[in-house]
Amino acid sequence: MTVRWGFIGAGFVATHAMAPAVHAANGAELYAVASRDAERSAELEPRVVHESYRTLIGDPNVDAVYISLTNAQHLEWVVAALEAGKHVLCEKPLALNADEVRKMQATADHHRRLVVEAVWTRWQSRMRRMAELVQRGDLGEILSISSAFTFQGKLSGNYRSQPELGGGALLDVGCYQAHLWLMLLGERLDFSVETVDVATGPTKIDLTTSAHVTLNESLRAEALCSFVMAPQQRIAVTGSAASMRTGEGEAFTLWKSESTLVVGETVERFAPDDAFALMVQDVSAAIEGGEHGIFPALSSLRSAEILDSIRTFGG
Repeated sequence: MTVRWGFIGAGFVATHAMAPAVHAANGAELYAVASRDAERSAELEPRVVHESYRTLIGDPNVDAVYISLTNAQHLEWVVAALEAGKHVLCEKPLALNADEVRKMQATADHHRRLVVEAVWTRWQSRMRRMAELVQRGDLGEILSISSAFTFQGKLSGNYRSQPELGGGALLDVGCYQAHLWLMLLGERLDFSVETVDVATGPTKIDLTTSAHVTLNESLRAEALCSFVMAPQQRIAVTGSAASMRTGEGEAFTLWKSESTLVVGETVERFAPDDAFALMVQDVSAAIEGGEHGIFPALSSLRSAEILDSIRTFGG
């Protein structure tokens, strides 16, 4: 069967990544789109353009809804879509905080629907290989995980610059790093925040957040998130037997490009893949009750709890 998708929002990711992914994915169809601009909605080439978010989630022909709105709008429209009987794939971060994630997941459980956070990097072949190596024990006992995701963004007029809309570097790119920890460590971890350094901008968002965290009592993890630092993406994992790191180039937002992984003295090479399409295929398969590779819903809650603790510690 084919899952008929409805999109709420037609921004950059929806237009350039998710719409092509749904069109390319097996078992999925882009049935409807609703956004603030009907012409932009039509450019995604759905069968139907809806005039409002509410009419889209009320469309009986829509099976699942993809939401790509500002972070502050996620809770309202995730809950509304679930209550309308739709499965939901929502852009990262799933919510502003862990309490909002709990409300979403309680609603999903009540209506027996899926709510999945669209952390598309989890579907990258290289990222999955990294998790395989860690969990198989190839690196020995994991001692440390170091990651960074920084860029110099144009924030003027962007919701990422507005605290009331869920802006800030930690929410925007810290979620990728929290999910990295969860993915590498088999989705189950304890954590304690050790140090946090924050640089705040004129609108009171965090422009840069650097955090050091202890995972599972002894593993040291560090994450660097920034909107103003020179572009940097890296992942390095140190084990008692071997270490691995991502090759030159982007560690997280690598998309449709060749990539490398350095494991000890060995370099592994990966062909380009479309992690967005792989994500859509897996979520569609899960909706249909087939085999899939989506991560546990509790991992989104754990990620939110990690970010909450870092934000609270940083003041």
